[in-house]
Amino acid sequence: PNLITLGAICSGLTAIRLAWESRFELAIIAIVFAAILDALDGRVARILKSSSSFGEQMDSLADFVNFGVAPAMVMYLWILKDMRTLGWVVALVFAICGCLRLARFNVMLEDPDKPEWSVDFFTGVPSPAGALLALLPLYLGHLGLERSIGVAIFSGFYLLFVGFLMVSSLPTWSGKRAGRRISRRLVVPLMLGLLIAVVLLFSYPWAVLSVVCIAYLATIPFSVRDQARR
Repeated sequence: PNLITLGAICSGLTAIRLAWESRFELAIIAIVFAAILDALDGRVARILKSSSSFGEQMDSLADFVNFGVAPAMVMYLWILKDMRTLGWVVALVFAICGCLRLARFNVMLEDPDKPEWSVDFFTGVPSPAGALLALLPLYLGHLGLERSIGVAIFSGFYLLFVGFLMVSSLPTWSGKRAGRRISRRLVVPLMLGLLIAVVLLFSYPWAVLSVVCIAYLATIPFSVRDQARR
C-alpha cells in the first residue's frame, strides 16, 4: 500500500512538470491516475491487513501534493498566470483549502461519537473530487474554449468556489458502502455500463470529464437533503 501511495505522489509531481512543459493533456491524465491510486491504496491495505499510522500520514501528505498543489499549479500554468499576482493568489488559496480540508478530515476520523450512517457522507467535497472539479475549465479548453482574460477571471472565481466546497461543511455522498451487495440480476448490466463508460472516457475524455464534474456538482443539493433527512 505504501508503494502505491508513493506512486501516486510521483504521478502528482509529474503532473506539475508536464504542465510546466505545456503538456496539459498528460498533466490531467497524471492527476486522474493519482486519484485512481489514492482510491486503491486504502483498499489494498485493508485487504492485506497492513494498515498503519505511517501509511495514513503518508496518504494525507500525498493527497495534499496530488489534489491541492498539483491542480493549483496546473491551472496557474494554463490560465491563471494571465492574471499575474492575482492568479498566483488564487492558486495559493486553493492549495491551502486542500491542506485545511485534509487536516479536518484527519481530526474527524478520531471522533468516537459519529452515528453509523455518517460513513455515507463526507464533510465538504473530498480532495480527489475537488482536484478533478478544479480542472473543469481546462477540460472545456480542450473542447474549444478560447483562452482570454475573461476565461482567466472565470477560472479564478471557479477555483475559489471549488476550494470553498472543499472546506465547507456541506455533506457530500462518500459512496463507501456502495456496491458491497449487488443483486445477481444487476451484475451484467453494471458491467456493461462500466464498459461503456470506459469506452466513452477513452473516446471523448474531455467531454466525459466535463459531464462528470457538472453531474457531481448537481448531486450536492441532494446529498444535503439526504443527510438532513437522516
